[in-house]
Parts: sequence; C-alpha cells; structure tokens
Amino acid sequence: MSSPFRPACCRLFSCLGFLLLAACGEPAAPEQAPPPAVTVESVKPEALTLTTELNGRLVSPRTAEVRARVAGIVLKRVYREGSDVKQGDVLFLIDPEPLQAEVESAQAGVKKAEANLYQTRLQTERYQELVKINAVSRQEAENARAGFLQSEADVASARATLKRARLNLGYATVTAPIHGRIGKALVTEGALVGQGDTTALATIQQLEPIYADINQSTRQISQLRKALQGGRLQALAKPQISATLIQEDGTPYPLKGVLLFSDLAVDQSTGQITLRSEFPNPQKLLLPGSFIRVQLDQAHDADGITVPQRAVQRDAAGKAIVLIVDAQGKVQEREIEVNGVKDHRWVVQNGLSAGERVVIEGLQHVQPGMAVTVQDVGNGTDSGEQR
Repeated sequence: MSSPFRPACCRLFSCLGFLLLAACGEPAAPEQAPPPAVTVESVKPEALTLTTELNGRLVSPRTAEVRARVAGIVLKRVYREGSDVKQGDVLFLIDPEPLQAEVESAQAGVKKAEANLYQTRLQTERYQELVKINAVSRQEAENARAGFLQSEADVASARATLKRARLNLGYATVTAPIHGRIGKALVTEGALVGQGDTTALATIQQLEPIYADINQSTRQISQLRKALQGGRLQALAKPQISATLIQEDGTPYPLKGVLLFSDLAVDQSTGQITLRSEFPNPQKLLLPGSFIRVQLDQAHDADGITVPQRAVQRDAAGKAIVLIVDAQGKVQEREIEVNGVKDHRWVVQNGLSAGERVVIEGLQHVQPGMAVTVQDVGNGTDSGEQR
C-alpha cells in the first residue's frame, strides 16, 4: 500500500536536485587582482655641483692658409699631406729663375745709382771750392748740391728695389707660418700660382690645444644669475670653471678642460651667447669641425635634488613629468623642472621635496590614482605594503 506522502517527497527531492545542479553551473566569483608593484626612490637632498650640458663644435685655435706670395710655376710639393709641420718647414718650391733675374737687375740698378752718386758728390765738392773764389755762381753750386741729394735718393730707391726682389726670391720657397697639421695640397706641380692673385696652396690647423665653441641661451644665463643673486645657489670658488667634453659617440673625453671666456654679443637670430672652452689634445684625437657636447660646472647647490633619468617622462607639451606615491599609497603625477644632468641623473630645480617617493620602475603598469605595492630602493627591501 503506497503512502500518500511519497509523491510529495519525490517532488521535493527533485526540486532540490535541480537547485543543486543550477548552483553548480554558476561561475565562481573572480578573485581581486593585487595592486601592481612599483619601485620608488625617496628624494634625498645633497650637495651638488650644477652642470650644464651644451652643444657645439671643435675649433682650431690657429688656422693659416698657405698662399703663394709671388707669381710662378710650382716645381715641387715638399711636405706629406696630413702630416704635422713646424713653423718654417718648407712646403712648396716655386720656380726661382725669373725672381733671381729680378734680383740681379736690381743689383745692377744699385750700382748705377751709386756711380751717379759718386759723380754728383765730386761735382758738389768742386763747386763748393769754386764758389768761394767766385769762379762759379752760387746758383750753379746749389744746383750741384741738389743733384747730389737726388742721387742719394736714387741710391736709396735702388736699394729698396733690390730688397724687394730678394724678398720675392725668398717667397719662392714657401714655408709653414705656424705649427700644426697640414691638409691636402690645393695645387700640383706645374700649376701657375700668384698670377694676379695670392693662390691658396694648403691649410694648416693647430690641434694642441683645441677649442670647443658652445652656445648657451640668454634665458639659461639669466636664470642662473637670478638663482645666484637670490642665494639659492652659490658661485663656484674655483678660479676657472671646469669643463668635460662629450664626444660624438657619447663617451666622455678623458682630459678635463677649462672655460676661457663667454662672448659679449648675443646672436640676434638664436638668442644665444658663444662660450669658448679649451681642452688638451696631445694625441691629436680631437679634430676641428667635430660636433661635441660640453658639460660646464656653473654653480653649487647645498640642497640639490636629482632623480634617475628613466623616472622622467615628457608630456605632449614637452614638460617633464614624474610619478610619485603619496602617503595613501596611490600614484600621483607631478610636473617638475629639470636643469642639467649629473652622473646620468636629472637635476631637479623645482617640483620635488625631501622625502617624496618617485617611481623609477614599473611606470608602464600604473596610472595616476592607482593604488600600488611599493618597493623603496633606499633600503632595498619590499615593504610588503598593500594599500
């Protein structure tokens, strides 16, 4: 005999089974992802020598264009192209024969003028005696004296012509006017030079020491001057400002230089002033015309702040931006003002204070307002801080 409650119980168990199956089919709630981890560096002010990096080019202290000072045919090039020469070294030989002929002609002119001088001097002496006994008139004696003075002038002129001819003969041997490195020859043997113009033969450039001409904007100079006058920065006590040269491949030149002077005039087209520094170049590795950068030590900051270069980003307007982690463990964006580089770190002029934590790694994974897990490189341990 079946129980009246059995159908009801069966229906109840069936409903419970459907409910259990439905519950098993629903997806589990996802676990909350942990905050992204970033590495920060705490801002610690320290004494800094502020360095400004400027662009420029190397310049030879002395450049001489070797030119033909007399007309003639080039007989021989004596020097080796690209070599170092000393002042007075023979570089070219110009045909001396026509010039030697001019010297001999001038020598003959001197002898002729001296002979005429001898004759007029004797005549003058004779007339001086005759005028005393009224054998000749005073006018004739004075004319003889004038002829003697004219002959003296002719001798002086002839001797000057001889001197010029000898100088021209000496110019046939072209010598180096300065020490330095000489470039390629601009003429070859057989070329006619100096015909109506002083023909360029070669160029010599001094390489030791060498100058670096760099440009700095008047705005930067004005900011530095105001900071010094306001007491935020201190002037360097050194008699000369130290300079470091950065070569074209980005490596620093091993020998230090000094700043010589800054120009007095501002370039109207660029608003910049030229600064000249000097560097030793004993190995002749630095060549004029090379593009370089120069780092100048310009001031001292007792409470300077620097951040790694990788921590600084630029926005669309070109402004420098860093990300900091505030006291609540959230990322905030901060605009800063940088001024120069020191040991591969940006020198921060405005925008950061002591103790603030600047994100230096993990920037690509965070955005302003996000909570993060912080690791401070100041102590090198993970704080385990999850905010």
